[in-house]
Amino acid sequence: MNFRAVVRNIVTSLRPGAASGEAARHARRAIKRNFSFSQTVFIATIVFLFLPLFVLILYSFNDTKGMDWTGFSFHWYEQLFLHSRDLWRAFWNSILIAITSAGTATVLGTFGAIGVTWYRFRLRSYVQTISFLPMILPEIIIGVSLSIFFAGMKIPLGLLTIYIAHTSFNLPFVFLMVMARLDEFDFSIIEAAHDLGANEGQTLLKITLPICMPGIVSGFLTAITISLEDFVITYFVAGPGSSTLPLYIYSAIRFGVSPVINALSVVMILGTVLLTYLLRNFLKYIAAK
Repeated sequence: MNFRAVVRNIVTSLRPGAASGEAARHARRAIKRNFSFSQTVFIATIVFLFLPLFVLILYSFNDTKGMDWTGFSFHWYEQLFLHSRDLWRAFWNSILIAITSAGTATVLGTFGAIGVTWYRFRLRSYVQTISFLPMILPEIIIGVSLSIFFAGMKIPLGLLTIYIAHTSFNLPFVFLMVMARLDEFDFSIIEAAHDLGANEGQTLLKITLPICMPGIVSGFLTAITISLEDFVITYFVAGPGSSTLPLYIYSAIRFGVSPVINALSVVMILGTVLLTYLLRNFLKYIAAK
């Protein structure tokens, strides 16, 4: 070590609060760059996504229907809960279709993923390919094809056809999530269960399904979300008297955006936040199993 390096080390060690080493240099560099480009983009994206929600919440309390703020009022919430029977009928139709179609798709998708992963059969690759088509095809093509199918089968359009349509396009999402969980599956557990005398049914109910439960729950919740917000496919397969919430909102906004829709959106946001908070610990418990 030369004389200049010795002097630099002495001065650095005598400087108050000075730290040495690679970690210290990275820490000082991070402190200097409190707002990096990536952080700026992240904050801008969050503001872009959530600012419309704050505007929607604010104007749900506006006293008038226009965009000019005239005063704070609960008038539109009163209209929502006391004078919006058709809206609530469409809302409960959406809830009914979402839960039933998501439940059916979860059962079919779970057992389909287990069967495709565990068993080798002739059309295995064909089944895997076909199951992903609803995720790839445009929704308008699926909606038109289902409408033609129901017309050809003489099935009247209504809640039943909406349920069948939602189940068909929810199925691939559940199938994919359960298969992703099965890819991490330790099959030696199955062999150990068979060695201990467990049959196929006991292995499925007591080992396979509990281990796959995070993927099953994730698929079920994803299916509910997709079903609640679907408009295009539902538009083609819905009949008279079977309107869902997206269809009702679409028919309502053609005559101007009603603040009642804003009030309903606020109620749904609060319900979603509350449901997420209640399910958080439950999902953590399932993921840890």
